[in-house]
Amino acid sequence: MRAAPMRSSRAGRGPQPHHLRRRAIALLALAAVALGAGAWIGARRGAASHRVTLYAGGGFFHRIARLAGNGPGSFAAAQRAAENRAINRTLAYTPYVRIAGAQHREIALTFDDGPGPYTPQVLEVLERAHVPATFFEVGVLERYFHASTSQIVAHGYVIGDHTELHAPMSRLSASAQRDQLLEQAAAIGAYRAPFPRLFRPPYGLWDADTLRLLHQYRMLMVLWTVDTSDYRLPGVRAIVHAAVAGARPGAIILMHDAGGNRLQTVRALPLIIRALKARRYKLVTVPRLLLDNPPPRDQQISAVIGTGG
Repeated sequence: MRAAPMRSSRAGRGPQPHHLRRRAIALLALAAVALGAGAWIGARRGAASHRVTLYAGGGFFHRIARLAGNGPGSFAAAQRAAENRAINRTLAYTPYVRIAGAQHREIALTFDDGPGPYTPQVLEVLERAHVPATFFEVGVLERYFHASTSQIVAHGYVIGDHTELHAPMSRLSASAQRDQLLEQAAAIGAYRAPFPRLFRPPYGLWDADTLRLLHQYRMLMVLWTVDTSDYRLPGVRAIVHAAVAGARPGAIILMHDAGGNRLQTVRALPLIIRALKARRYKLVTVPRLLLDNPPPRDQQISAVIGTGG
């Protein structure tokens, strides 16, 4: 199952998240100073003809608004670019990741099989707790539950590929596997999600054809460190225990927001978040996890092959 390791990239890591935050704070402080100065000058001069224009034609405040937005040149765009470079660096030496590094106390919550009828409740919990997550979506479900995909995109969360029909990839031909990947990408793209850089194999099944296709489309296969087995409906307490007991720096936690009754997952999620925060973990998306915590080369994936819901 394992692909031969590729040579590691030595490219620069680009702007780090804490550097981006510091720049944002500095610019906002400058904006406040400029606003105060503009008001003082305007009051002193007392005439519209002499008013300092800060908003006109690409001026200072126009630049601040652009940086605070989500488009090209914004801090959000710089963050996305840095995270994409982190994915590229990871792909330079492994086609898959089960756990990130332990440089920081960060963990990624991931949800499979959506969007579905319980996805809005999962999103509500995440938004209330100010926690991002990564969603591996099934393309065919977009025709029924695409409103949740639009909401995920609007909040800046990450959407990965979970195939068009939740297909066991190793049981398909190479061309059928390609269709599963690209049809899902097109389905989420209709709701403004970017082409997915991440892929999670349904049932933990893949083969050499899968890895060749992922290499072709520059996609990283994301497995998991902790399987909560929430799809088995083991009870809220058991889901919480599995997530918290398996937590460690760099962990990727597997849950499901669709594919069946997910009320137990919805009820367990705020308890999981509270418990992980109490243990001083920061919850991030998978790309951010890779950016802050480059994964080890040896991923030890045998335990998750053919598992998961």
